[in-house]
Amino acid sequence: MIAYNTRDLLQRCLTTVFENRGDVELEVIVADNHPGDGTAEMLADEFPQVKYYDTGSNLGFARGVNFAAKKATSEYLLLLNPDTEVKPGTFEALLELAKRRPEGGLYGGRTLNEHGELDPGSCWGETTLWSLGCFATGLSAAFKDSPRFNPEELPGWERDTEREVGYITGCLELIPRDVWDELGGFDEDFWMYGEDADLARRARKLGYRPMITPDAEIVHYVGASSPNRAHKVILRLTGDVTAIRKSWTGPKQRFALACLVAGSAIRGLGYEALAKVTGGKKTSGRYWFEVWQKRDVWLAGWEPIDRSGEAPHKIRRAA
Repeated sequence: MIAYNTRDLLQRCLTTVFENRGDVELEVIVADNHPGDGTAEMLADEFPQVKYYDTGSNLGFARGVNFAAKKATSEYLLLLNPDTEVKPGTFEALLELAKRRPEGGLYGGRTLNEHGELDPGSCWGETTLWSLGCFATGLSAAFKDSPRFNPEELPGWERDTEREVGYITGCLELIPRDVWDELGGFDEDFWMYGEDADLARRARKLGYRPMITPDAEIVHYVGASSPNRAHKVILRLTGDVTAIRKSWTGPKQRFALACLVAGSAIRGLGYEALAKVTGGKKTSGRYWFEVWQKRDVWLAGWEPIDRSGEAPHKIRRAA
């Protein structure tokens, strides 16, 4: 787990981890990107069996996970966000799927929001030029329930069946150690967001088929470390830009990036106009206007890591 000023959430998460571990032997590792908030003391007092590491600085998510993975000795790695609660049977279900379907390579489950309702964000469809075109034209927003026009969100599927997916989000993802090593872990050019999609893209190139089981279930308190929706979307788009530049070159890359700009423009200017016309009564999507205004920030993507090891990873200021 990667901790960043989430002591209380982490405490609740770990309580459910150990209460619902079943017969699974666990090696729990917490890498703390924000020491000083009492996380270390809480773990020492309440969960002495947890291995705690101060990363020394804010490494971001991708690099933080790689840091923690190097400390692990288990046959399987499970990525789990601290802002989650684990339901009974989750660990057993993930391991059963991984052993029964080794071709999957990457395995995830079903997430619920704090109200116990489905949170579809445990997995997504693969990003394609078609899906980006739908985003650019607003079709994915206008026809959210259409698998054809909103393919990345996988609408119409309640995550209640076993199924192959484009990629699995890092809030709950099981990866056999040999697969993780084969892939080289997360690409550390990603600060946060986009690294899970990139991992799945590289896994599919090697013939793996990421998949979901509905029998592994968590509650996810989404965005616990993000101050607002605009900030989170900006981070996501920064990751998307980085992933696009690693996935495509030439005309395909230019088209993909133009789709992100066009899609944010349609949403930002459209929602801003709607808010003004209705006298501020319709403001649910107004955060897109801030996202559009800061397009130069997220279009820069994440700053690549200095691979010489002479300097730490630097985060671009996204908000």
